[in-house]
Amino acid sequence: MSPDRARLRSAVFLATGVLALPALAACSSQDEAGSPTAGQDVAPAARDLVADGGTMNWAVDAMPETLNSFQSDADAGTNRIAGAVLPSMFRLDAQGRAQQNTDFLESAKVVESEPKQVVLYKLNQQAVWSDGREIGADDFAAQQRALSGKDSAYWTARNAGYDRIEKVERGANNLEVRVTFNKPYADWRSLFSPLYPKEVMGTPDTFNDGARRKLKVSAGPFAVQDVDNKADEVTLARNPRWWGRPAKLSKVVLREVPREQRAAALAEGKVDLAEIDAPEARRITNAARDQGGQGPLSHGPEAQLTPAKALRSWAIANGSDEEAADTEQQAREKTHKAIKKYATEQTGLRGYTVRKSLEPAYTQLALNGTEGPLADDRVRRAVARALDRDELAKAVLTPLGLPAEPVGSHLALAGQQAYADNSGALGDQDTTEARALLADAGWTPGGPLKEPKGKTAGSEADAKKAKAESGSDSGSDSESDSGDDGAYTVGEDDQKPGDSGTSVLAPAPAAAYQEAALTRQAASLTAHREADKEKKKDPGGHAKQHAEKRAEKHSEKRAEKHSEKQAAKGGAPGAYAPKGTAAPAAATPAAGGPMAKDGKPLTLRFVLPSGEGSESLRTVADRISRMLEKIGIRTETAKVSDDSYFKDHIASGQYDLALYSWPASAFPATDARPIFAKPVPAADGSLNVEQNYTRVGTDHIDQLFDQAMGELDEDESRALVRKADARIWAEAGSIPLYQRPQLMAARTNLANAGAFGFQSPNFEDMGFLKPGAKPSGKPAAK
Repeated sequence: MSPDRARLRSAVFLATGVLALPALAACSSQDEAGSPTAGQDVAPAARDLVADGGTMNWAVDAMPETLNSFQSDADAGTNRIAGAVLPSMFRLDAQGRAQQNTDFLESAKVVESEPKQVVLYKLNQQAVWSDGREIGADDFAAQQRALSGKDSAYWTARNAGYDRIEKVERGANNLEVRVTFNKPYADWRSLFSPLYPKEVMGTPDTFNDGARRKLKVSAGPFAVQDVDNKADEVTLARNPRWWGRPAKLSKVVLREVPREQRAAALAEGKVDLAEIDAPEARRITNAARDQGGQGPLSHGPEAQLTPAKALRSWAIANGSDEEAADTEQQAREKTHKAIKKYATEQTGLRGYTVRKSLEPAYTQLALNGTEGPLADDRVRRAVARALDRDELAKAVLTPLGLPAEPVGSHLALAGQQAYADNSGALGDQDTTEARALLADAGWTPGGPLKEPKGKTAGSEADAKKAKAESGSDSGSDSESDSGDDGAYTVGEDDQKPGDSGTSVLAPAPAAAYQEAALTRQAASLTAHREADKEKKKDPGGHAKQHAEKRAEKHSEKRAEKHSEKQAAKGGAPGAYAPKGTAAPAAATPAAGGPMAKDGKPLTLRFVLPSGEGSESLRTVADRISRMLEKIGIRTETAKVSDDSYFKDHIASGQYDLALYSWPASAFPATDARPIFAKPVPAADGSLNVEQNYTRVGTDHIDQLFDQAMGELDEDESRALVRKADARIWAEAGSIPLYQRPQLMAARTNLANAGAFGFQSPNFEDMGFLKPGAKPSGKPAAK
């Protein structure tokens, strides 16, 4: 397996999901971290209310390719299994902070820092592997050797931290483990979680192949009983040698259920717990609301069949045109089947509830700084300053009933120790400042654009051609009603075979924009004059800010009036979009018009996944495009398949703008460094970007990460991480937007399971409530 493929597979979870990285936490004071934006929603219940026995079926996106978490093709399913069947020295709490796991550890601490760092682990004397052998120093030593990176025969995906260990040795006995580091390592708590037995880590063969499809030896409340590739499921059974709180469930079955099949699988009772998207969440909510009701459903296929449509369909089906009647009759039968199927599924969904929280991951706008306009940091900052992140967060989270707070850090989320809102290093949304940054970079509004030879910008011939291709007049109803603010996207129903789904922001005629530019410039001059007067009266500058906002609103109103006058004269404020797109709305031109330099417009390629689970990303992208249009930046949106989205576009750098998610790690010095490391030339002349797919980085940021990683004073290490985050904001290669929603469908009687948020699942406490019992609102007693 090539190193490049290993890095890619270890990074990618799903384009519309998150990029998988280990996410643990460090321990220290709260400081600026605050509390999590949203708490857990797991129907907590005391253990005496949970029945003994039963099987819980848990839906996963895909069968895990390997059971070895340290291999490149490990995924979320791999890590979920590891959490149930293997030791972890530290586990995450509800705030995403690592807490000592007393099932395996009596203590773990740094006992020496000079001349070298030494960590002493004292293991629980009851902790044994499923074959009866005690967990001890030899297991720690085998894992360190395998993951040190010194032996290339081990196909490891990550070595961070293990490569800093000089030696692992026994202490007073095999239950004491002394780990000596050759370099100070602040994130030592991230190591040995999970811990594999020496039977897996002992040789390259057992590491590479032995733990891919089975785990003969494990240590947790459950053990791997069976991996059934034909049925696409992994069965975990109670571990009879488990010394901790006995598992309430007899079995946990991880079953592959693709996202598009989740609703049907839930309705048929095939799964008890499943991550779902917003449409499925709405269906479950509607099912509970409709229970006991009579008459047609107000949603689904039946709701789409209005009385007028039903009457028209009946008339055609019973009309004299036999061919049309046959076609319509088939369509009616198909519709009736869909209505019946939907109603049946809704009945089945009444046995579930939606549990919701926020994932320990955030969605970002990535700006590719390799080449083109975004190679200029001023343009990147202009894009960032044009964004209203509050609006974007609300668009995704408010409809789901979740708190909509923009994320203020690249390296942690609210509640984690490393969190602090460093977005001030870039600045808040400010359209005027964004335009000023573009102007400083040489982009001017309403500048002349180079046309192909033999053509003239704004010529009558071009106008006629655009009109003919759009099939619509400038004053048509379709244009005035589209309400799309200049962003025109080919709809799913309008696309032809082979259509890439590209949308553009169409420019207004140059003359109209040039006049608008003069209007804006005059308003801007007035704003500065008013601000200077106010500054004399108010040295603090508060009046200046108000004056600038008033001037900006005033200039926008003047531009709107100018646009209305142009329309009254027969001119259109926006050109037509390419053939096959919706007619444009009569939108107000951007201040000063589309930006241009050297005869070329400022146009950015926005690449998005096209899958069914990506609707929210496309909604956010549409809003971003409209925000950028206000500062004169056009976007061309390309929708690509989920399979190729990351591999062929993000990882390869074939994009200008993109949306994808990163997990929040409470060990950011280790886990986040490769995401923001400065790309460096490789030996073959290519650019080694690690996981920094924006290709934006600096030596200073790398140095801050390195210093934080080697700083054993936790407060100082955290301060260095926050400084690194501030520098990342200032470079504007990645703009965090909002924390991802976490929606889980769960049986109404399933306890201690659901939307876990930050916290690691407690597999031993999950189960089904006893008859008549209700969730207590308190977690299971430990």
